Amino acid sequence: MDNRLIFLGTGNALVTRCFNTCFILESEGRRLMVDAGGGNGILRQMEDAGINFDTIHDLYLTHAHTDHVMGAVWVVRKVTSLMSQGKYDGELHIYGHEKVLRVLQTMCEMMLPGKFLKMIGKQVLMVEVTDGEHFEAAGMHLVAFDIHSTKEKQYGFTATLRDGTRVACLGDEPFNAHCRCHVADADWLLSEAFCLYDAREVFKPYEKHHSTALDTGRLAKELNVRHLVMYHTEDKTLATRKKAYSEEAAKEFDGEVFVPDDLEVIFF
Repeated sequence: MDNRLIFLGTGNALVTRCFNTCFILESEGRRLMVDAGGGNGILRQMEDAGINFDTIHDLYLTHAHTDHVMGAVWVVRKVTSLMSQGKYDGELHIYGHEKVLRVLQTMCEMMLPGKFLKMIGKQVLMVEVTDGEHFEAAGMHLVAFDIHSTKEKQYGFTATLRDGTRVACLGDEPFNAHCRCHVADADWLLSEAFCLYDAREVFKPYEKHHSTALDTGRLAKELNVRHLVMYHTEDKTLATRKKAYSEEAAKEFDGEVFVPDDLEVIFF
């Protein structure tokens, strides 16, 4: 198996018992990092995952919420430090829509030392993508799409790997029917699932514009996908999360269901 999903974090914005949702999609040895969590915990997660930053040349940012973009400042800080030491070959490409790149650029300008900041635009390249745009990154063919968020401009993506496998990432909000053409019939669907349906009165997913595991299982069936991965969850039930979320989604979806823990690797 030449493809892997490496989950650096699996929790929602305010978790303390796990890291915020971010992951690496790896195909034939090339890696696409997707989001970076909410702070310098990304450094520890990368270390514990055994992944060196000099192997990361492509980063996709879905949106500008703190739990997705703040860690990207640390990624830039780490990579530019390696560049200054001659320990990083090539360029780091950061993909995202105009707002998330503007937010990251502003934070870097305000927080990074000049010797690192000067590398942005030279070796660290921010690449704006638009709704429906096709582009190549980490040896994969990607299509960015607007998820029509009700809270914050956010782009998901579909990635077609060299072996033809299609991976669809919905970001961290419920599915919008406008995106069906991008994600229907995907081999892998990556979707948020804030909590169990039976716990909806406790965690209030709908008020927060999120889904339950039952909703996500139903969505996977409707979209005719083969494998479902659920993340961006609450962190109060980590000991039972994998089993309980999987069983609830399976009430609606008869394909394979994965509920990864932090640092878990899914091979495919």
